[in-house]
Amino acid sequence: MPESTLHPNPIAPASKQIRRALLSVTDKTGLVAFAQTLSGHGIELISTGGTAKALREAGLQVKDISELTGFPEMLDGRVKTLHPRVHGGLLYIRGKADHEAAVAAHGILPIDMVVVNLYAFEKTAAQPNVAFGHLIENIDIGGPSMVRSAAKNFEDVAIVTEASDYPALAEELAANRGGLTRATRWKLAKQAFATTAAYDTAIANALDQIAQIAQIADAPAPELPAEKDAASLPSTLRINLRQAASLRYGENPHQRAALYADGSGLGIANARQLQGKELSYNNLVDLDACWALAEEFPEPAVAIIKHTNPCGAATGATVLEAYEKALAADPISAFGGVIGINREVDAAAAALIARLFVEAIAAPGFTLEALAIFAAKKNLRLVEVKSAPAKPVVKHVSGGLLLQDADSGAITAADLKIVTQRPPTPQEIASLLFAWRISKHVKSNAIVYARDGQTIGVGAGQMSRVDAARFGAMKAVLPLAGCVAASDAFFPFPDGLEVVVNAGATAVIQPGGSVKDKDVIAAADRLGIAMVFTGIRHFRH
Repeated sequence: MPESTLHPNPIAPASKQIRRALLSVTDKTGLVAFAQTLSGHGIELISTGGTAKALREAGLQVKDISELTGFPEMLDGRVKTLHPRVHGGLLYIRGKADHEAAVAAHGILPIDMVVVNLYAFEKTAAQPNVAFGHLIENIDIGGPSMVRSAAKNFEDVAIVTEASDYPALAEELAANRGGLTRATRWKLAKQAFATTAAYDTAIANALDQIAQIAQIADAPAPELPAEKDAASLPSTLRINLRQAASLRYGENPHQRAALYADGSGLGIANARQLQGKELSYNNLVDLDACWALAEEFPEPAVAIIKHTNPCGAATGATVLEAYEKALAADPISAFGGVIGINREVDAAAAALIARLFVEAIAAPGFTLEALAIFAAKKNLRLVEVKSAPAKPVVKHVSGGLLLQDADSGAITAADLKIVTQRPPTPQEIASLLFAWRISKHVKSNAIVYARDGQTIGVGAGQMSRVDAARFGAMKAVLPLAGCVAASDAFFPFPDGLEVVVNAGATAVIQPGGSVKDKDVIAAADRLGIAMVFTGIRHFRH
């Protein structure tokens, strides 16, 4: 590295005094209290627009950025901090002779701290039908520029990008008489570069989804192409998530693991744990599986999961009824399971669930009475989850990643193609649609036996569809007679169908599309059952 690029004093003093701070924030949480702390240490405050207004209204003395630059804010606020007197004050190396001479010659004052958070681009981009021009205007330019300048010169400047850091910084400033240590400035700089990286990633990802530029600034941002082809997926896959938790280990104790979250507050990664032991890697995977399954249904639903496969799932008029039916489907496998519930859990349901050893429960809420019941089971993990929109699925392969749309394919009774001489009864149709939804969440090859909103037997992850049919029937605790069966993919031969019917199924739902469909349909007619095709499959690898 050329000598001219090195800081003249890489081992800086343990603490550097903050004499001048520039504050410009979108999120004003905790701003006034932190600014009061800075002012109490005799630190001069410089600010912009709405931030300056908020500080003045709190009685603080603030210098406008235009006073520092000698240049007014202009172009609807697009240009205010992009000025040599801002970036010179941030970037010049204190104590370096030629830098000191340059800033003295141009009347540039040192800025020792920048407090910045950026325009809420991600929230804007997430709004339905957001105007294209409004989306573009919410791309912050001056903020990231200041963040990068301050972070690059962390030896002399502190960059603060998170309101959550204010209390700890206030304590350190008090302990060091208005100074911050080099270790703190370095920590803040790393965090700042991560912030700008995530921000740029969010912008690039949002714009990458826009097929063509809107001609009118006030028009809604163009929608994704209707065709489901590779062109509708990002040209570059950018993933930038913050570590939300360090986990004890991964699937096995010899594997390291951590949880990374998008910060949206939605879904399992952002769920709020209300009680219980620390969530493990396997807990999180199973919680995601049971929550996704429970959310398939508009009515109260309960899914009991073991190793990401449902051992019991059911719907009911209440959470209690749905749980009783789900548990009855396979009470032995339910021991030590993880439960997903799509309604608030009340005391009646909690009292029954509490009788079983359960690892974790995911639900949108728990009544106070339910929490009191579960409190007696101190190791039971309770997580409160908010629904998240379906997002593309990412999987690792050696040397890269696979990306696909979420499997959001759904069907109604009107979508079913009746292919047998006997049509299904209305009761069978309701059970078939229920079983089909469950099959989407079972590892392939998958066969699901069900009746009246309740799984009866589940054959998951078998190498042969015939074996999946046999295994699902073998697992059944409740009578199979009069049930229906769902197959996540087509029956390639009549043998699998024959196993299902011999087990007791009177109607079958499957995708269809096999070269042997005629033979399978003929077998169904010979066996006297109803069979419908969906035209879509639910492979789950």
